[in-house]
Order: sequence, then C-alpha cells, then structure tokens
Amino acid sequence: MRYLIDTNILLEILLGQTRAREAKEFLIRAADEGAAISDFSLYSIGIRLFRSQQHQAYAQLIEDLFLKGKFNLISISLVDIKDLINISIQYHLDFDDAYQYMLAEHFDLIIVSFDKDFDRTARGRKEPSQILSTA
Repeated sequence: MRYLIDTNILLEILLGQTRAREAKEFLIRAADEGAAISDFSLYSIGIRLFRSQQHQAYAQLIEDLFLKGKFNLISISLVDIKDLINISIQYHLDFDDAYQYMLAEHFDLIIVSFDKDFDRTARGRKEPSQILSTA
C-alpha cells in the first residue's frame, strides 16, 4: 500500500463536485499503486449517502473499490485509542483527521486529501493533482 485516501476525495466524486475529475483520475492510478481507505471513511460516506437516500451509490462504491477493485480497508485497534487522543492534541486535529493520520503513521502511507488540516502535521498530505503530475 502506498496511499491513504481521505473521505473528501471519495465524496468529491460521489457528489459531483468541482474537483471530481481530478479525484477520479487519481483513484485509477492509486488502484494500481496500492491504496487504502479507512473504515471510518467508509462509514462516514455511508452515513452521508444514506441520509440522501443514495443507498445504491453506497453499494456501488463498495463493489467498485473493494469487491472488484484493489483497495484495502484499514482500521485502528482499540488499544491504539490513547495514541489517537495524543495525535489529536499534538496536531490540533478533530477525531476523523486524527484517525486518518494515525493510520497513515501505522501503515506508512501518504495521506491524499483536500483537507489542509493535515498540513500542520509531520506527514503532511498530497492532493491528487500533485501525485498525478509525477507520472
């Protein structure tokens, strides 16, 4: 695995936002290079899609990424929760960003996100366009 894909990358595509094409091109590349998505991201997207009655879109996402695709689903263990708290305090991250950051640390992954909060961490982040430009 090489990349940890943040929730906002997937939502950009699913919601047809302005950078959806860039995000989709990146996902195609990431599938070949090795990528992971956190269980937290998967469930957060599920909550959002279910609220807007987009159940089929959620089922399709799971099929495309995990059943047909090459993406990995990763999570932290309960014993690591204290480290999650420390990361949140150290970098002033909310729960979901601290969770993503901790996974990136644990699996040594590049965080791919549009969220600038990761810029104040030791790992930082890359946007899809930055990775696509290194082809």
